[in-house]
Amino acid sequence: MIEHIHPGDLSDWLEKMKVHGQPLVLDVREPFELQQASIKADGFELVHIPMGVIPPRLGELDPSRPVACMCHHGGRSMQVAAFLENRGFKHVANISGGINAWSMQVDPSVPRY
Repeated sequence: MIEHIHPGDLSDWLEKMKVHGQPLVLDVREPFELQQASIKADGFELVHIPMGVIPPRLGELDPSRPVACMCHHGGRSMQVAAFLENRGFKHVANISGGINAWSMQVDPSVPRY
């Protein structure tokens, strides 16, 4: 089952998931979106793989590691989270509201677009 977590609750989820391995945040936005707004990895690994290239790059991800997926508002990341879960990833979450919510809940210096 895919968990839905708000950006403000990410640190709690990451801490809870450490028993399953080092968690990572998977940003599935496009490169041009990263240029507009990005988060800083703080206590987690941050990996960027655009949604459209997740299938051919799936081998870069470890299905035993917890993964929290993020996009602009949460729609694409939810699709990627479901894709990962269907491919055997056991600990998958969707960061609800994406980077837009991140800007409002965690770091207002992250531009909204």
